[in-house]
Amino acid sequence: MKRVILFLLSGILYGYSFQSFSQEFMINVTIDATQIPDMQPSVTTDMKQAITRFINDRKWTNDDYQQNEKIRGNFAISLTGQPSPYNYNATLQVQLTRPVYGTSYETILINFFDKNFNFDLQVGQPLNYNDNTFTSNLTAMIAFYANVMLALDYDSFGKLSGQQYVEKAYSIANISVEAGGGWLTSGDPNNRFALIDNLNSQLMLPFRENFYSYHRLALDTYLKDPVASRAKIIDMLTATKGVVKLKPYSILIRSFFLAKRDELINIFRDANTEQKTAAVNLLRELDPLNSEKYGNLLK
Repeated sequence: MKRVILFLLSGILYGYSFQSFSQEFMINVTIDATQIPDMQPSVTTDMKQAITRFINDRKWTNDDYQQNEKIRGNFAISLTGQPSPYNYNATLQVQLTRPVYGTSYETILINFFDKNFNFDLQVGQPLNYNDNTFTSNLTAMIAFYANVMLALDYDSFGKLSGQQYVEKAYSIANISVEAGGGWLTSGDPNNRFALIDNLNSQLMLPFRENFYSYHRLALDTYLKDPVASRAKIIDMLTATKGVVKLKPYSILIRSFFLAKRDELINIFRDANTEQKTAAVNLLRELDPLNSEKYGNLLK
């Protein structure tokens, strides 16, 4: 499901022009090479340009996107070592955002840390990619995250409407498994394979359905009726409890709360006592690492 209706409405509201563009992404790529003191600035500049062009200039879907529809986010790459020429050890912080209807606010859809973003890249080397063949770890990883971002973005606008991109990301992960690292199918419950395994799991379908409810039925209507929107979020959190019982320690759910913690606190800060208490009890159970922060809402 495309996001046309929402953005046509927001375009009318804010007076945007609707020049047509085909590419989907407007991702900001940053490269931190401070842990490799001898790295030439020109190398990181070329690296940033190559990765930025690969993700932002490539056509990932069959949909045409307006400029104001483009999917925004950040790829923060930290180079942690250079075992050999053109070979880099790195980490990646992926952050994806989505506009909330009728506001200038952008909500974070995912904030995910990949500790095994290791790759080979030679300056001037073309970044080749094929959906059905593993050509390089770098292009496979970028394509993987592009499809994960598409899946979550589409899911936030239409119930399970990102399924085809979940399936593409899952296929990329399976094709790339022999490269090891973050593609390993066991041993690390926090790697990228665990993330797509969660997204592709039948047990996680209720969470993905409520991901839509949270964004489209609660956040996008929040200005109109905050009390009703908070009630929808409480329903979503209640349903998430059931998913956690079936699939505990889910990296997808933990990433959700990492992205949403501050937002949820702000949403319920001005809630009535009944809603605030219900939300805090649920949040403490679902996101125990931040129990104290949620508890402060009741003080």
